[in-house]
Amino acid sequence: MMDKGVVQQIRLAIDEQRLVDTAIKLIEIPSPTRSAGAVADRLAQILSEDGFVVERPIADWPDAPAVAVRFDTGSAGRVLQFDGHLDTVHLPFVPPRHENGCLYGSGSSDMKGGIAAFVEALRVLRDTETLRQGGILITAHDHHEGPWGDRRQLYALIGEGYVGDAVMLPEYLADCLPVAGRGMGIFEVRICRDGTQVHEVFRPEGTPDVLGTGAQLVVECQQLATRLAQITHPYAGSDSAFVGRIQSGEIYNQSPTECVVAGTRRWVTPGTIEEVETEFAGLLDRLAQRTGTLIEHDFEVQGDAFRIKLDDPLIGAFQSAYGGCTGAVLPLGSKPFVDDGNSFSRLAGISALTHGPAATGAHTLNEEVPVAELVRVAQVYALTAIGYCHHSAGTK
Repeated sequence: MMDKGVVQQIRLAIDEQRLVDTAIKLIEIPSPTRSAGAVADRLAQILSEDGFVVERPIADWPDAPAVAVRFDTGSAGRVLQFDGHLDTVHLPFVPPRHENGCLYGSGSSDMKGGIAAFVEALRVLRDTETLRQGGILITAHDHHEGPWGDRRQLYALIGEGYVGDAVMLPEYLADCLPVAGRGMGIFEVRICRDGTQVHEVFRPEGTPDVLGTGAQLVVECQQLATRLAQITHPYAGSDSAFVGRIQSGEIYNQSPTECVVAGTRRWVTPGTIEEVETEFAGLLDRLAQRTGTLIEHDFEVQGDAFRIKLDDPLIGAFQSAYGGCTGAVLPLGSKPFVDDGNSFSRLAGISALTHGPAATGAHTLNEEVPVAELVRVAQVYALTAIGYCHHSAGTK
């Protein structure tokens, strides 16, 4: 368990008002994906004024260079990375508001509040000198939210070596410790035929039925989902296939030339992206041959599946920190969504732990996060760093 004296020292050092002020300074700058340059500049300014040396790697996105800070104790130990995205979904901007113990506004939940919390954790670790080994790497970037972003900036940061021995990400997940999660791909299938739209009664004999083929594809995806449900993981759940949109035609008695079917494919086994894509492409090839239609598709991978070993030192450090703050152990579970942790796991090969405030309203106009949750996250991140970094890299 975490030393009670250290827990109390960190708790007393957290400056709630400073944390709130940092969050508001970030939230008040609109930053839809691909336009996060101004808020990145603001974060860099905040960190610089706090006395940290700030790096601004372009990382494949010159419109909004990323923000990075390395805090090194000078003693051997692990490096724990805190990573966050500064961009928000493309919805009308909601300015920040602080009332009734909560922060409101665009990005307050997802994830400017979380970034402010890990910045506060970094300040406290430096000011209290409780981190005596290893170090902290902070990274913040654009290009996260889809479909507007494609994660290119994070991929470039990883490729350029902005990677710790493990990483924590303050997405809005607080009710379990996600030790596994599914990979996910978004598919869009375009089923076409030659010729033009025509009244149903004037269709030439043998005209391929694109809408009927789309309906067949929906059924085949449902059948696939039934088979995939047998591929399971105790925490991540099961493989799945899902159709959320089918679109075709302009009027009830017209034979259309195109049908679009879109949905998701999720999987629990890491390292199977190519296998998943090949299986889906084969299903479409067979359908095209049976129906005489032309079928094209896009399959956009959002992230691979991941698993964290239960004896990973990051898990132990986190649970010790969480217990020190709350007196409880966080139950193990699954990450229900794909986030940047999936990318760290696949591309950097490091353990990635998603834990943030119990916030609500992400991807809506009603984002809300309790300030007490941001304070708790700052405490947990600081204490996790102490427990994790105070060992040499590669040791338990």
